[in-house]
Amino acid sequence: MIRNYGDFISELLNTGFSEMGGGNPVVFSVMRHGWGDAPSGGPIRWFTGDPDTDPWEWRMRVLKERSDVAYAKLFFRKAGYVTEEWYPYFFTARRQNRTLAEEYFNGNVSGLAKRVYDAISAGGGSPAHDVKRIAANSSEERKRIDGALIELQMRMYITISGSRQKLTKTGEEYGWSSSVFVTVENFFPGRVFERAARLNAADAAEKIERRVYELDPSAEPKIVEKFIRG
Repeated sequence: MIRNYGDFISELLNTGFSEMGGGNPVVFSVMRHGWGDAPSGGPIRWFTGDPDTDPWEWRMRVLKERSDVAYAKLFFRKAGYVTEEWYPYFFTARRQNRTLAEEYFNGNVSGLAKRVYDAISAGGGSPAHDVKRIAANSSEERKRIDGALIELQMRMYITISGSRQKLTKTGEEYGWSSSVFVTVENFFPGRVFERAARLNAADAAEKIERRVYELDPSAEPKIVEKFIRG
């Protein structure tokens, strides 16, 4: 039973990956109960702001305190976690070590997604509100930026590194915080991608599949395939 942030981290490092939770997981989540059905009498409560017992707070706490866990929209276009140990397998299964430039050249990435990626890559860490300002050429494209950000996260070209508020001209913070994005290569150390380079997509997917069925023997094969490949 997960009773606090420490329990969550221990279980996440043990399992290797997890959907966000906060509802019924499609395949697997360390947090097995949702927004409104936390176990009666237990300490876990969503949206209280308590960094030790509120799973919503753990998203940013993980990114602030650890360098071995990625958090982003990774599963079914929704948020989840992957540890450094398991990241090379997902990276290889989804990207097959292809660069975004190659994917764009082959027509597999939209021009908008490429501009979003280029803005994040050049910025070395860009909040979503800045990405929208830099990458969108029209108000219509601004509406589509969120979709491009999700696409790039799902395909493991970018990931979330934290959050940041907007700044006034005098440097004062204001408004709601936005997710800050970096390229995955800037998030994890080079050894992650060195490991990925030694894998092939089929073997990487098979490795994840075996682990999924260890965690959830009743998972549906078609759903598992989507979980693995995004």
